[in-house]
Amino acid sequence: MKVSGLTIARTAVLAAALINQVLILLGINPLPFSDNDIYETVSVCCTAAASIWAWWKNNSFTKEAVKADEYLRNERRRK
Repeated sequence: MKVSGLTIARTAVLAAALINQVLILLGINPLPFSDNDIYETVSVCCTAAASIWAWWKNNSFTKEAVKADEYLRNERRRK
């Protein structure tokens, strides 16, 4: 029986989170950054992800572009 790499990774992340919680309960801060640092990092990651997603997707704003999208969808359905 072979255990998948994803199972091992999930278990390792869970173990790290549990160890971190125990250390915090004991008054030890094992991570060298503040809550504000975490907030800023998450905020930057969300902004970057939203920017990339919006850039990557086909954003049709004009009436002609919307019609062209509909035409392409209909052509794909016919095949």
